[in-house]
Amino acid sequence: MKEIEKLQQWIDGSSRIVFFGGAGVSTESGIPDFRSTDGLYNQKYKYPPEEMLSRTMYERHTEEFYDFYRDKLLYPDAKPNAAHRKLAELERAGKLSAIVTQNIDGLHQAAGSRTVYELHGSVLRNYCRKCHKLYDLGFILHSTGVPRCECGGVVKPDVVLYEESLDERTLQRSVQAIAEADMLIIAGTSLAVYPASGLVHYYNGDRLAVINRSPTPLDAHAGLVISGSVGAVLDQIRV
Repeated sequence: MKEIEKLQQWIDGSSRIVFFGGAGVSTESGIPDFRSTDGLYNQKYKYPPEEMLSRTMYERHTEEFYDFYRDKLLYPDAKPNAAHRKLAELERAGKLSAIVTQNIDGLHQAAGSRTVYELHGSVLRNYCRKCHKLYDLGFILHSTGVPRCECGGVVKPDVVLYEESLDERTLQRSVQAIAEADMLIIAGTSLAVYPASGLVHYYNGDRLAVINRSPTPLDAHAGLVISGSVGAVLDQIRV
């Protein structure tokens, strides 16, 4: 396949690759994509996902928020797939400088990646809003109703909800990594979620590769577009 050969050549000739990924990277681990035909946006709920996962819902209807959050966003048994493993391998080989992800599942770190910028936070981290004590995913999974700290404060996931701003430090580091990259791989994302997807425009190089099952707004600007599964494509790359 000529596209795979070209991707291999680009990777071989690069040493500061940045991988920008979305939900499509984790679907092969059994975590549904919000915008797929069977994803959250196409399921029927009392309110649309944007509302269920909003700061307003969290503040005003906390128990209802947590019912939805536990039921639809937590996948404790998910394991890293071929894409996660290959990216960790590329980092160990000194080829990949950073992963910028819109995912909140922690699977990149589970696969061994070290430099991971989580634009939307992580379900693995939770904190008490009163005393700031930290809690893991297990605490949320085994709690019922509104999870509370031993001090009585409400525990909040370290996840960027709708109506909330992205973390400034994570944003700055992501921008710097992309701006300094000699290759940018965009994968498993429709590039529909802003401001996260706007970060790719900071890339200044000439090796822009897109791997996705459906077209993206950047396809026309990319030097390489591969339609398909992220894991299946990256699994063919030799490190």
